[in-house]
Amino acid sequence: MNQRNNHRLVLFPLPFQGHMNPMLQLGRILYTRGFSITILHTNFNAPDPSSHPHFAFRSIANGLDRSEASTLDIPRLVSLLNARCASPFEECLREMMPSPGVDAVPVACLISDQLFSFMCGVAERLKVRALVLRTGGAASLYVYTILPVLKEKGYVPTDGSRSEEAVKEFPPLLVRDIPVVDSQKPEMMFRLFDNLVKVVKSSTGVIFNTFEELEHPALTSLREVLSVPVFPIGPFHKCCVTSSSSSLLAEDRSCISWLDEQPLKSVIYVSFGSSAAVSNAEILEIALGLADSQQPFLLVVRPGSVGDPEWPEKSPSHFLKALEGRGKIVKWAPQVEVLAHPAVGAFWTHNGWNSTVESISEGVPMLCMPCFADQGVNARYVSDVWGVGVHLNGGLERENIARAIKRVLVEREGEETRQRALVLKEKASGCLTPGGSSYRGLDGLVNHILRCDSEDRLSALEVSVNLCN
Repeated sequence: MNQRNNHRLVLFPLPFQGHMNPMLQLGRILYTRGFSITILHTNFNAPDPSSHPHFAFRSIANGLDRSEASTLDIPRLVSLLNARCASPFEECLREMMPSPGVDAVPVACLISDQLFSFMCGVAERLKVRALVLRTGGAASLYVYTILPVLKEKGYVPTDGSRSEEAVKEFPPLLVRDIPVVDSQKPEMMFRLFDNLVKVVKSSTGVIFNTFEELEHPALTSLREVLSVPVFPIGPFHKCCVTSSSSSLLAEDRSCISWLDEQPLKSVIYVSFGSSAAVSNAEILEIALGLADSQQPFLLVVRPGSVGDPEWPEKSPSHFLKALEGRGKIVKWAPQVEVLAHPAVGAFWTHNGWNSTVESISEGVPMLCMPCFADQGVNARYVSDVWGVGVHLNGGLERENIARAIKRVLVEREGEETRQRALVLKEKASGCLTPGGSSYRGLDGLVNHILRCDSEDRLSALEVSVNLCN
């Protein structure tokens, strides 16, 4: 463990699982480089301090009532968090700034989630440097930067649009891959995307949980468009030296011992992340498709993700029989460990960025079923650019599901996909070694933080000297 370098970083994660995980992982990475870490968080979906004993934690009130906090309308919830958190965030950060003459570890830098639109304004008022953590990929952020152009050309889809039309200005995307804009409140969605890009452009740099070998073209484009330093230092979870969990849900570790009993590369792991939900009709087709595939399966059914609370007890006997013989259901799984398990041969995923990077890092081919936000872009890159997965085309019908599982697990195409995935896995590992792209990126990030902090201290000293004179 490096000696503390007398510089404190304040990290401010968005309180959703897919945003909390990478922020806490980033905190662990920077802690190993000698920084003191304070996690400033909302009361809503607060992290567990006991899982991160080396960090300091400070909470702010978010002012959400129970109904607001439980909504599945993510854009509205993000909007509410921005409206309710701005003042308490600024007040808390102001309290953390050391007074003149007080012996305290100064705040060298603030690192905030990209979706907090008030962050850069607060940082500017308090004279704190602000970096942004992009919890998605580089390609999807580039799509957000050109969204006004795509909108002008009529590409941006509304609810229900599944057009297979190619986006000529940005291959290999199809119209269906572009983030869907809710037809009932399009301005809220466009404002959310616009604010995200503005926050990044107003920051002193943006950190990515990706690596150059994976997204070099998109990163190059972003460096030109954003005009701020870009630091790809992922995969985050492979950098972390501790095994502490940042999951907001209890992980069922019984699935690991179950996997120990399965044949090598035989299991299809199925998880649609921490936000997606499926209807009763869809979960029925998923269950029967898994049963008909004749392959072992590990299925994650998060509480609240299925409409029927009595599922799977009311499932068809065909599925329940398969469940007894070669399947297992858990409410939440230790995903990184599952994907690293030798029994797992494929990952049926919603293609959230964390899941995508974790699967790539372990060389596990993907069966792609994007649901919303950046997932369509991620899935298109998985299938058409990196060639490490296939789309679940044809819809959620049991016959189609069974065919797709066999396609990625046992057929020749699946073996070819697995070979490409293993090559990408090696690149994901190599970039973290001394001299690798992410290793150099982390060095650059640390130097950037320290250099900015030194400039701030020198500027403050010059002001003090001028006042004395």
